[in-house]
Amino acid sequence: MYWPGCSGSFDARNQKVSAALVKLLQAAGVHFAILGNEEKCCGDSARKLGNEYLFYSLATENIEVMNGYGVKKIITQCPHCFNFLKNEYPQLGGNFEVIHHTVFLLDLVKSGKLKLSNADRKTVTYHDSCYLGRYNEIYEQPRELLKAVGLNLKEMAHTGEKSFCCGAGGGRMWLEEHEGQRINEMRTDEAIAIKPDYVGTACPFCLTMFADGIAAREVGEELKALDIAEILEKSM
Repeated sequence: MYWPGCSGSFDARNQKVSAALVKLLQAAGVHFAILGNEEKCCGDSARKLGNEYLFYSLATENIEVMNGYGVKKIITQCPHCFNFLKNEYPQLGGNFEVIHHTVFLLDLVKSGKLKLSNADRKTVTYHDSCYLGRYNEIYEQPRELLKAVGLNLKEMAHTGEKSFCCGAGGGRMWLEEHEGQRINEMRTDEAIAIKPDYVGTACPFCLTMFADGIAAREVGEELKALDIAEILEKSM
């Protein structure tokens, strides 16, 4: 089952990521379904902002629906959804095999089911999402995918386990910052400093924060923030 999540379903920018991922899955011959209107928010922001009751309501309803359909394996494009479905839903009886799209796509590439051109010689830097990296130790698979299409990978000052948050985690996506410099702009400055063509992301929150940071820095077309699924789609 493919789980687009709230951003992948409703946010205009991240709908493009959903479309790219679907095209990649179809090209590789993957058979999948979605819950459509029966999919509720995973409850990540509700729990992180302290509304445990809302999280419980959303999670139990999602689990009931998925168990009703006999769902066993879930592909997500959002690390927040990935982390909650994988690590927190089992507390409420939701026991599923949950795979982030970067891991699933790399398996498709290695097996030969997804064929990509490796002719893209531009430079990319990859931003480690907190939930994908430090929480779930997925560091190398996204980088392997970027290298698979021929991109030159350059690392920012803070990377891997010491990566810098995009500023949207823990419910901060929905809150304003009133002190100091905006976190997403600080992180964008780290990307600009190494002069890549792309910032590769694997999280809808990170993608949004980088897009805002790039706009704030007025670097125009010099730097683009793209999800890895979008980068791979360009190389099909």
